[in-house]
Amino acid sequence: MFSKTLLTIAVALASGVSLQTFAASFNVKPGAWELSTNTLVVGNPLPPEALASMPPEKRAKVEKAMKERAAKPVTRSRKTCVTQEDIDQDRIIRSVKDDGKCTRTVLSKTATKLVMEQTCPEPPASTSQMTIEAKTPESLSANIVRVRGDGKGKVLMDVKGFWLGPSCAGIKDDD
Repeated sequence: MFSKTLLTIAVALASGVSLQTFAASFNVKPGAWELSTNTLVVGNPLPPEALASMPPEKRAKVEKAMKERAAKPVTRSRKTCVTQEDIDQDRIIRSVKDDGKCTRTVLSKTATKLVMEQTCPEPPASTSQMTIEAKTPESLSANIVRVRGDGKGKVLMDVKGFWLGPSCAGIKDDD
């Protein structure tokens, strides 16, 4: 006799529905969150051709900023709104480049841990590994490593998040 779980898996496979659809919901609360991100740039996160295509004034600004940040961690805090849809679609943290051209793959997911990979095409190509852990429904931590396509630049991000409340009133996600 089939158990309910085996029956669900059999129906999913027969209908072509991904088993990921039936994965445990990530256990964080929707609403306002405070995210503190500690970022460290190693190497050059931009390929030389990206810099070469910039107007001289913009290139000088970007090169100066990269030189100032090189091997120095930068911490930034911001408030963001996380909707139930964001949670359901594994978009809890949107700090990694996401211009619609990137593809995300959920590698594993439980109620308390989400591991994903994101690949973005040119320019500049990159691959990111993300691990997000919900310590409680009101707190999370994440580790994100983005590597430039040619492997010559890396961005390391550690994120700590705390739930502020159910209302997102006044919060603008214009990152």
